[in-house]
Amino acid sequence: MKRILTIVAAAVLTVAGCGGGGAGGGSGNRISIATGGTTGVYYVYGGGLAKQLSANIANTQATASVTSASVENIKLLASGKAQIGFSQADTAADAVNGKDSFTAGQPVKALARIYDNYLHLVLAPGVSAAKVADLKGKRVSLGPANSGTQVVARRVLEAAGLDPDNDITKQQLSINESVQAAKDGTIDAFFWVGGLPTAGITDLAVSRPDMTMMDTSEVLPAMQSTHGEQYVSLDVDLSATYKLSGMIKTVGIANVLLVPDSMDEQLAYDITKTLFEKKAELEKVHPEAKKLDPALGQQVAPVELHPGAARYYKEKA
Repeated sequence: MKRILTIVAAAVLTVAGCGGGGAGGGSGNRISIATGGTTGVYYVYGGGLAKQLSANIANTQATASVTSASVENIKLLASGKAQIGFSQADTAADAVNGKDSFTAGQPVKALARIYDNYLHLVLAPGVSAAKVADLKGKRVSLGPANSGTQVVARRVLEAAGLDPDNDITKQQLSINESVQAAKDGTIDAFFWVGGLPTAGITDLAVSRPDMTMMDTSEVLPAMQSTHGEQYVSLDVDLSATYKLSGMIKTVGIANVLLVPDSMDEQLAYDITKTLFEKKAELEKVHPEAKKLDPALGQQVAPVELHPGAARYYKEKA
């Protein structure tokens, strides 16, 4: 974990205005990448991407910013305060359709689908629950406000027949705060949606190996029925991922990289090209970058591909 955070810190602090190899990036591109919490995959991945964009697109300086993740990231893109944003596909779908967290369609397009997120439903040490409905009456963090985690958490609870606002003692904590609260015994459970492994949960598993993660496959049919096939079943080998025992099934959601629909086509092309051509370098930052694949990258519906990204994929075909 220390090594990952050191790499990220270096990436975030990178100031590279003379990177080579990028075509047509324009002069003085400043790119803010909206990510997530510091111990989540978005931030680590975003830091690595920032370093590669700075080094490979001429006259470009990219930095990764800490955020509450998906919902906030899309709002930052729409307001012009960020130029690239990580998002879960379900939140991105809500954004373009103007539903739930968004009162109107948001002006964003996609560069790529990059990897899948895994729902982590973590039970604090000493807490037992066999199914999601057993969380009734417990102290549960749904993730920070304006996060994709909270969108999924509420839908999971509703699929299990619980009211997220009345059937639990609701908290809205970041991944860092959730991990600390679980250690301190001030919450009974928390939701987190992220890639494997998530550094904060690795930290919790190492320090408190009596924590557990719940199988959430029971709620998937109801979630798919209500919200669509963007929710899928994924397996988590807890022993290989977090040095815990067992294997669980959980809800999975794709991740996409979004940009404002007004982004210059050449810049969008250069960012997409750098993302895939620097895959090996990104893998060194986080293993989820191994999932990068141009064939998968185009699967961003219902969000539209940015024309610059579409041009890159057409060239690669």
